[in-house]
Amino acid sequence: MEERKKLEPIPFGTPFPESEEAPEGVITVRWQDAPAPLADVTPQIVYQELSGEQQHIQLFKPMTMEMMPNPNAEPKTYPLIVYVPGSAWMRQMVWLGLSKALEAVNRGYAFAIVEYRPTEIAPFPAQTVDCKSAIRYLRKHAAELGIDPERIGLWGDSSGGHTVALTAITRDDYPNSEENSGPGCEVRCVADFFGVSDITEMVYYPSVLPHYGLNIPEALLLGNRDVHENYEEAQKANPVAWLSADKPTPPFLMMHAAGDTIVPFNQSVLLYNRLRELGKEVTFYKLLGGDHGMGGFNSPEAIAITFDFFAKYLKE
Repeated sequence: MEERKKLEPIPFGTPFPESEEAPEGVITVRWQDAPAPLADVTPQIVYQELSGEQQHIQLFKPMTMEMMPNPNAEPKTYPLIVYVPGSAWMRQMVWLGLSKALEAVNRGYAFAIVEYRPTEIAPFPAQTVDCKSAIRYLRKHAAELGIDPERIGLWGDSSGGHTVALTAITRDDYPNSEENSGPGCEVRCVADFFGVSDITEMVYYPSVLPHYGLNIPEALLLGNRDVHENYEEAQKANPVAWLSADKPTPPFLMMHAAGDTIVPFNQSVLLYNRLRELGKEVTFYKLLGGDHGMGGFNSPEAIAITFDFFAKYLKE
């Protein structure tokens, strides 16, 4: 039997030869890959445990296709988008953010879906406190998680929009938890999509839901207390009330459907007008023909606008 030459492994980084074998009938082609939303997922990261439950982060990063990574290469770090899904401040369906996560990793971002405590176990300010705690955790563990602690942006919709807006505006001020320590929770930019900005004002604009009395999302946010009978406490939960000219505020991107049946369009108008009045940087898109998170928010145009915004502040 003819002795066959055993080959040594080809050194990493050198050109790899293509096989010249061509069996009869084989169809030889050369195709270029289209970008594929492949993600390296670290699920169920416990960033804190409060109110008798664990709160989690689902972390997505771009997947590298290297079979044999170069041990001498610098570890990759990615700009981070922290996303808070809306839920009327109740228990979130965090996997509804999966399409956003895949779009983000396909564009070179890490993407963290943050779970906050729902109002059924903890009223305000728990949700904002949790968002701040999640940012601090991610910043503290940035090296091991492969994220850039200096390039963090926020994104939220509906009650998640309320949470990220309040987080970005108040930074390391109230509301906070006594357990919060270590790195700060400031961010470079924030995308607030159809978020709530003043829980006392929704009742004065068209909606398919009641925005007064008890057992409604706004009341449950305050521990099931009527927001109009507890006006001072309600103001603490309003992002628009915390804005001031002398306090730094990151750039805002806002998007809201003109026909939103749940969170009135005016909620974004209130915040937008106050940001402009104080000379803050803000861009606001009024979406015609849409509803609460539907009818254009997942269009190529909306996606391009959103990620152009993040690229401006997290990549440039």
